[in-house]
Amino acid sequence: MAGSASSKRGAALAGFLDLLCCPITGEALVLEQGQLVSTRGDHRFEITETGIPLFAVEFCSVDARVQQAHYEKIGRSYVENLGYPHTKEYMAYLDRALLETVDPARLGTVAEICCGRGEAFKLLGEGIVRGVGVDVTVGMLEDAIKANPRSNLAFVQGDATFLPLADQAFDSVFMLGGIHHVSDRKKLFSEVARILKRGGRFYFREPVSDFVVWRVIRAAMYRLSPALDHKTERPLRFRETVPVAEEVGLVCRHWQTHGFLGFCLFMNSDVLVFNRLFRFVPGIKAITRLSTRFDEWAISLPGLAKAGLQVVGIAEKPL
Repeated sequence: MAGSASSKRGAALAGFLDLLCCPITGEALVLEQGQLVSTRGDHRFEITETGIPLFAVEFCSVDARVQQAHYEKIGRSYVENLGYPHTKEYMAYLDRALLETVDPARLGTVAEICCGRGEAFKLLGEGIVRGVGVDVTVGMLEDAIKANPRSNLAFVQGDATFLPLADQAFDSVFMLGGIHHVSDRKKLFSEVARILKRGGRFYFREPVSDFVVWRVIRAAMYRLSPALDHKTERPLRFRETVPVAEEVGLVCRHWQTHGFLGFCLFMNSDVLVFNRLFRFVPGIKAITRLSTRFDEWAISLPGLAKAGLQVVGIAEKPL
């Protein structure tokens, strides 16, 4: 029975081996007795019962370990907060902002880094040819498998700064809320550049703090809220992000902020406890939709173009 189970796990991953590699040596991987093994046989990686290769059991950065422990502690409440009607309505607005930047014809083979529950895969739907989601937290990956039961997707445990993904194997890379958890941005962007094909695109949507007011407020919130970790989480700033990405060979093609006061009210249920009561307010979805229109108007005003709380960006690996 054990051999049958390992064969089943291996069969599900067989179609993705060309997209994976050993994160330690960069070698190709082969399936052997229910494990993934580097071609020289020096490194072996277990596969869980649900088919998740474990690349970050021993080989994992300190920051990734901290985030892993953090999300194992707050993961369930985080998911619950995302399910409130006002949060879902505001998130739909942010999703549209991201999708407006995506050319479906260029998606091809997709990697989602710090994938959590596979939010990008759910948004992109059938536009993906094949996809691999990477996250350091196995519990989140289990949720991702349930939320994305498609045979053209695989999910693997791994560190975003030592990706178990093959060189130049992906047409598109997505990170939705993952960059700000990684302190070594240069190493992260180097990994993204490594796995992208030439002409491939890196799409991201992240917290951004170019507006000084939000920067001050966030600094306080990150220290006071148990749902946040001020030691490892750092919202993006243009001058700390784009030059670093360009240094490793990525060219910024798009940087647009979104969200303003409405984001503060309707997208912080994990931080602002009173926010959770909004789900009982009659017509809260319509109220939230109005807030998104106000937010778009606010950041269209002179001098406020970079005052949004979320940034949608695209960086490209030149041909």
